Parts: sequence; structure tokens; C-alpha cells
Amino acid sequence: MVVALALAVRIVWQYEQGVLFRFGRLRGTRSPGLRLIVPFIDTLRKVSLRVVTMPIQSRGIITRDNVSVDVSAVAYFRVVDAVKSVLAIENVGAAINQIAQTTLRKVVGQHSLDQTLSETDAINLDIRKILDKTTADWGVEVTLVELKGIQLPDSMKRAMARQAEAEREKRAKIINAEGESLAAAALGQASDTMMAHPLALQLRNLQSLVEIGVDKNTTVVFPAPLMSTIEELGAFLSSEVGASGIGRIQPSSQDRGATTPQMAVPVAASGNGGA
Repeated sequence: MVVALALAVRIVWQYEQGVLFRFGRLRGTRSPGLRLIVPFIDTLRKVSLRVVTMPIQSRGIITRDNVSVDVSAVAYFRVVDAVKSVLAIENVGAAINQIAQTTLRKVVGQHSLDQTLSETDAINLDIRKILDKTTADWGVEVTLVELKGIQLPDSMKRAMARQAEAEREKRAKIINAEGESLAAAALGQASDTMMAHPLALQLRNLQSLVEIGVDKNTTVVFPAPLMSTIEELGAFLSSEVGASGIGRIQPSSQDRGATTPQMAVPVAASGNGGA
């Protein structure tokens, strides 16, 4: 009696659902709790309804642009129909693992390397849709598929590193050129303003002196406006020359005669003067 009762009692856990067979024919499902079956006549298959995490092992895949990459992923699925999962397929986990690998190879092979690296969300969605459509007849729902790792060959890594470096240098040169253009435009506007308002240049010079004085420098070389300096220097030299010309005392003719020695100029004799 005890042995018969032990064979007749079955416990279905909260996360499970029982599928009952009698003489090999389906009799329906059994909800969680304590369930009784007829020994040697009934068979109760318990199916877990929890989400299963299944890693998809890395496989070498050729992308659309003929680059070999190793791609690994992870899939999450759960049984939504216990009867179909028992009747339609023998081993749900193994079947989903195999179909996930082939689907991963198929979807990644339709994309180029750049698309595989940048459009992972779209690839994940495509894989999940294909798996969902295939496993619907098995009573299984694929809830999520994520690419876990993409391994590139060493030569491709070096090529991508050079490409990224060249791209950064290009952006740096473009930003530098844009900065030079903006600076030139700003300097042009500043020069126009200073030409319209001459005192603005003097105020800017004074501001520069204040900024230099903060560092407590002992020697300050301060450039003056070039053209005004040349004009002022020319006016100063002209005034000095004029002042020196007026104040000079002109010597008289007597003084010149007294101070200047008389020199005898020999006169050559003609040919007839010898007589």
C-alpha cells in the first residue's frame, strides 16, 4: 500500500507544468501542486517554464566583405506551451542551440564587418525574429538574443587602428582649420573696429601692459604702433635739423681769409717767354 501510494504521488513545482500520458496518449496538463497518477499506467512529464540562458559558442563566420570573425552570443528562451515542447521535439535545449548557431552564421554573413560592429542591435533583432518563428511550433519563445563577443584577426585589428588614427588626424586638421578661419574673421573685425576708433588700440595696449605686469616681469618689450612711430620720428628729426641750422654762426669773409691759408698757384710759362 505504501509503495503504491509512493508511486502514485507526484509533486509539480510552482515553476513547472505537468504533461500527463495514459497508455501513451496525452491526457492533458497538470498545474503545480500535489498530483496523483495511476501507477504503471500514467506517466507525468514535468516541464520547466523558467527562462533558460543558453550561450551560443564562438564560431568562425565570413562576413559579406570576406572578413573572418569569431562571433559568440547568448540567447534567452522559455517554454510557453508544455504540451508542444514535449510532443513536437525531443530535446528543446539542444535544438535551440543548433538552430541559434546556424541563424547567427546566416545573419552575420549578410552584413559587412563595419555593420557587424556598429549595428549589433539590428543583428540581435534579426536573429531573435528568425528563432522566434522557428521555435513557435515547439512551444518555445525566444525572449532575447545578444551578441556577446566579436573577435577580429590581429591583422584586421592593426588595420582598423591605423584607420582610426588617420580619421582622428583628419578631424583634428579640420577643427584646426576651422579655428584658424574663425580667428582670422575675428581679427579682421577687431582691426576694422580699431581703425574706426583709434583710442581702442591705445586701450588695448594699456590692457596688455596690465596683463604683463601681473607676472612681475623685470623687462617688458612693448611694441608701439609702427606707422605713428615712424611719423613722429620723422617730425622729430626734421625739427632737430631745423634747430641746428638756425643756431649755427656763419663765418665772415675776413675770417675766412684770415683762417684760410693762401696758396700760390704756379703758372706754366709759354714757349716765347724765355727771352
